[in-house]
Amino acid sequence: MGRLGFLFVVVISLSFSLVYSETDDDAQIAQTFIVRVQNDLKPSAFSDVEQWYKATLRSLDSNPLNSENTITTQTQNSQDFLHVYRTVFHGFSAKLTPQQARQLETRPGVLAVLPDRLRHLHITRSPHFLGLASGNPAGLLSESDSGSNVVIGVFDTGIWPERRSFHDKGLGPIPSSWRGECVEGQNFTKAHCNKKIIGARYFAAGYEARKGGINSSEEFKSARDSDGHGTHTASTAAGRAVSNASLFGYANGVAVGVAPKARIAVYKICWKNGCTDSDILSAFDKAVEDGVNIISISVGGGAVPYNLDPMAIGAFGAMERGILVSASAGNEGPTKMTVTNVAPWMTTVGASTIDRRFRADLLLEDGRVITGASLYSGLPLPEKTYLPLVYGGNASRIVAGRRAGSFSAAICMAGSLDEESVRGKIVVCDRGGNARVAKGEVVKKAGGAGVVVANVPPIGEGLVADSHLIPGLAVTESARLTIREYINSSPNPRATMVFLGTEVGVKPAPVVASFSARGPSIESPYVLKPDVIAPGVNILAAWPDGVAPSELSSDPRRTEFNVLSGTSMSCPHISGVAALLKGAHADWSPAMIRSALMTTAYSQDSQGKPLLDEKAYNVSTVWDMGAGHVDPEKAVDPGLVYDITPINYVNFLCASNFTRREIRQLARRPISCGKKQKPWDLNYPAISVEFEASAEKDLEIVVTRTVTHVSESSAIYGVTVTNPKGVTLTVNPAKMEFKSKGEKQSYSVRIKANKLAVAPGNIVTEAGKIAWSDGRRQVVSPVVVMLKQGF
Repeated sequence: MGRLGFLFVVVISLSFSLVYSETDDDAQIAQTFIVRVQNDLKPSAFSDVEQWYKATLRSLDSNPLNSENTITTQTQNSQDFLHVYRTVFHGFSAKLTPQQARQLETRPGVLAVLPDRLRHLHITRSPHFLGLASGNPAGLLSESDSGSNVVIGVFDTGIWPERRSFHDKGLGPIPSSWRGECVEGQNFTKAHCNKKIIGARYFAAGYEARKGGINSSEEFKSARDSDGHGTHTASTAAGRAVSNASLFGYANGVAVGVAPKARIAVYKICWKNGCTDSDILSAFDKAVEDGVNIISISVGGGAVPYNLDPMAIGAFGAMERGILVSASAGNEGPTKMTVTNVAPWMTTVGASTIDRRFRADLLLEDGRVITGASLYSGLPLPEKTYLPLVYGGNASRIVAGRRAGSFSAAICMAGSLDEESVRGKIVVCDRGGNARVAKGEVVKKAGGAGVVVANVPPIGEGLVADSHLIPGLAVTESARLTIREYINSSPNPRATMVFLGTEVGVKPAPVVASFSARGPSIESPYVLKPDVIAPGVNILAAWPDGVAPSELSSDPRRTEFNVLSGTSMSCPHISGVAALLKGAHADWSPAMIRSALMTTAYSQDSQGKPLLDEKAYNVSTVWDMGAGHVDPEKAVDPGLVYDITPINYVNFLCASNFTRREIRQLARRPISCGKKQKPWDLNYPAISVEFEASAEKDLEIVVTRTVTHVSESSAIYGVTVTNPKGVTLTVNPAKMEFKSKGEKQSYSVRIKANKLAVAPGNIVTEAGKIAWSDGRRQVVSPVVVMLKQGF
């Protein structure tokens, strides 16, 4: 797989003023905007808000309703708008010139005008690795009936409904609360829905307004998947059990999703060149109306304030209706402060390895063995035959008698390699610039015999296996240095490859995936993100017909299952676990479910050692793994949970210095902040605070938390404290007694940082934890203390 599974967007505007810095010509070019409206200001002259919207648009200079740039869509009742939003968001999207958008901002009742951004794409063993054993009468699968009464809304590239992972044999009636529908389209009819896939919609108006019409010869204008990403994530979350599943023999076994009886509702939001905010927001609107219980979205945004992020806005509306939104953290790790989808009302998921790998070795002729990873399934290299080994940067094309620039050749970009220099050789290609599998295709076209895809800084020691077209494997950053040294020091470097198939029981496991995006959140250091990590490396799940496992047009192979890596793969694992928890506890709020996931997560691997970071196999931090690795069987009985209501989130926004107008853009109702709290007082399962370091005085903050008792029997909880370095935590009270289910009690944590000098411009992070226990359950909250010194 040449990409990591995650839809990601580069932030091109942090404020509306940046969007409007256009030339006079640009001011007349229509583009898509999302308009947030305060519906209760609708004049009485209009019978409904849509009439009001139309009249407002018609009043603009060169009004868009009469413009040739207006895009219409047969999926909407009105042809005046791209989308009209009625549930999680009040307003509409339409094509406007920047000049019209500025004018619209001044109109009464218009709260915000947001540019429509484009976003791009961010299981045989993992349920077993998560401890979800079928047949256990006391386990989570049994208690929730495998999620049979829960609906997961999958926001992605669609689905391939014929796959065996989506059969409905043995499933009971569709939940009576379901109000959605199966929308027909190209190669997709109502007959493609069943008791497993109970709903299907597609959203293309915003995409077509930006990118033009959808090419029906390349992709389906329907909920059918022509990419593979959506089919893979849907089956990871809720696929039925399928025997003898594999990718050309790799990862052979029974493929099953985390919540195998949960119902799937498909919301196709992404197309060949990405996904637009306006379509994503419309999907949120419809999913809430339809009655989903969980939303799984492996799509990413950037560092944008919550009130300017349509995904955060849509997720807020979903949360208010009791719907948990599970979102991928992003694949920009191991760099810090790269985590996305950081709104505190979203559950943000990082990626980990499982105890399985697909080993392939590069054997150097001097006897050294370089361990790598591969899913290559073709003919092996000649046995006991070593081939010449060359670095791509030393084999660039010769132009006018001289070698061209070496950088493109080093990363094996198309047309960069000299055929005479690589013919019959194994070529070492650095990562970056193009897809990993595409590097092998470039080497093949140039006549090479094999490809080694090498990690470069800062990727480190993480390995992702790919289904190469020619003999090929991935090696780590340190292995790259070894191979480069061998090539540079040997007069005739030679090597061969051996493909060793699937290995299980690999240790250590789990390990935080090198690519998994890291905290802290740029938007708020007081909310620990990611929340948890889950399996996201080399995950086998369903795959559509017509799409090669490498996704290369030159690849003729087809498969029912494919192996992918990314936080896009870890997100549906959490979506599935959340569905099981919702099935077992129908009355739990989204915050209670996330709390159960976080407070029962573990931070030690299967050998009892601290979880490691794949980048360099050092001990991972809270910014890498959040509260830790999800443990579903413990999450079903967490003892205590930290609940958060919509008004609690509003208070957090007030404490974070959002204006009333900005908060209303999220909450759709009048807001009064009143007495400001502190942002760290949001009732989150983790505690994060920040001090301005001082060498002269001790620093102190008091944080309050409220827990809800969710066990049937009474219990007494005592607290154990692990102090962060240089910090003292004092919990009051140190003991809490609960007599009945649903009882709430509060406690305070006095956080005292010792006198400490920090270098100017630096931030020092120290982490500890508080753990409440009744002798059987552990309710653990990370405590993160950041000490900073201004410039």
